[in-house]
Amino acid sequence: MGKILKFSIIIGIFLFIIVSFWFVYEYTKSREIRRSFSVTGEAKEIIFPNVAELNIGLISEGKDLIELQKENSEKFNKVIQFLKSQGIEERDIKTENYSITPKYRYDKVTEIVGYTISQGFSVKIRNLNKVGEILSGAVQNGANNIYGPKFTVDDEKVYLDKAREKAIKETKEKAEKIAKIAGFKLGKIVNITESSGYFPPPYPVFLKEMGAGVPGITPQIEPGSQEIKISVTITYEIK
Repeated sequence: MGKILKFSIIIGIFLFIIVSFWFVYEYTKSREIRRSFSVTGEAKEIIFPNVAELNIGLISEGKDLIELQKENSEKFNKVIQFLKSQGIEERDIKTENYSITPKYRYDKVTEIVGYTISQGFSVKIRNLNKVGEILSGAVQNGANNIYGPKFTVDDEKVYLDKAREKAIKETKEKAEKIAKIAGFKLGKIVNITESSGYFPPPYPVFLKEMGAGVPGITPQIEPGSQEIKISVTITYEIK
């Protein structure tokens, strides 16, 4: 039994040493600094908007809150009816805010002397030929606070996917050229990062300057074109 125990201890120590060396080797291997390099490529897609987004608001002031709410609601409903008469669907009209703010007079006693009601909603116009007409008509029907239009597309993802595909292809081709010129081979991809930019410039509408709301005068709105840019950086191992 003594010999067997001694032999078992020797075998155990031997196995422990082997496992220790293997662990140290693997750890050192994992800690090795791998040679790598990164390449960046960029691509863009030109888009032509097919949707215009407007923010339309109503601001009313008065002393009697009940009468003021009634007046504001009548104006609001009139604008909504006008929009629907222009072919705007309910799904494209969304209330964004509704607020009632007291107006105070500060004297010996603080008292409320009136109220301001602010109500706003966003609307999507899918027929871009009617943007100017809708802007003008909304004001004629009671709107007094308008911002827009912001031009967008129904499915931005389609353009993003196209730009991404082009950017990755350009980056890979650039990496292959660099590797060939520098005299090394590309290893596996170890990292990919992406950044994108969508540039729909805001288009503020100034009611007086553009003639919105003035009978017979319709502001001319041009959607133009916009860009979607994607930049891709790929990091390769160097063989």
